[in-house]
Amino acid sequence: MLASELIARYEAFCPQELSMEGDVCGCQIGRLDKEVDKVMVALDVREQTVQEAIEKGVQLLIVKHAPIFRPLKDLVANRPQNQIYIDLIRHDIAVYVTHTNIDVVEDGLNDWFCQLLGIEQTKPLHLTEREQGIGRVGQVTPQSFSQLACKVKNVFGLDSLRLVSYDRSDLDRLIDRVAICGGSGQSFYSDALAAGAQVYITGDIYYHTAQEMLSDGLLAIDPGHHIEVLFIQKLVEKLQEWKQENNWSVEILASQATTNPFYHI
Repeated sequence: MLASELIARYEAFCPQELSMEGDVCGCQIGRLDKEVDKVMVALDVREQTVQEAIEKGVQLLIVKHAPIFRPLKDLVANRPQNQIYIDLIRHDIAVYVTHTNIDVVEDGLNDWFCQLLGIEQTKPLHLTEREQGIGRVGQVTPQSFSQLACKVKNVFGLDSLRLVSYDRSDLDRLIDRVAICGGSGQSFYSDALAAGAQVYITGDIYYHTAQEMLSDGLLAIDPGHHIEVLFIQKLVEKLQEWKQENNWSVEILASQATTNPFYHI
């Protein structure tokens, strides 16, 4: 089948227009007007992702994080980062990026997080121009801050997470309203406050931002950016459903490459 046919079905579910202003989405490397019989879903495009795609004969990568996120100054091959792009082009592997649009769309990544964590009666955390919204805020069964933190750690299989709190007594605080935004969502913490959230779950929280959150009365859980790896499993499930519905002759693969750059000891 043509890569463009598969992407057209994806964009019927998750249009590029839902992306936030200035975001990178769509085909970033290669072309979609070609036949494909193997498609792989990945979170990131790193050396190990590209090697996996080459070894498995993949012609199309669908990823959340754009491989090109800063302007390129050159394509000199002895730079390791450049070699990623060169290998993709050399092996005619197209890369399609779906970033904040999969965060915003209904039944997208932030809704999948909520399903796992039991966050219900949700609404968008931060509204976008198109009356859609990134992140979610909703209700949870009343539980302690400690119980919620343990659930986040267990659900995402983390070796650790960071709690934003000055006092261990906060661990016993009763929580029933939670906001969540995958990736780096600290800039939306005022929206979490405005929506009545007692805890905000998001990654990459800065030191001073954490202090500001606490001054404003908001606790937070930072499980890291990599929990977005859920994107792989859930998008593969959707692609498999569409494959059955449309009789696609294509193999859908989930990347097995490890791209989380952080571990704790």
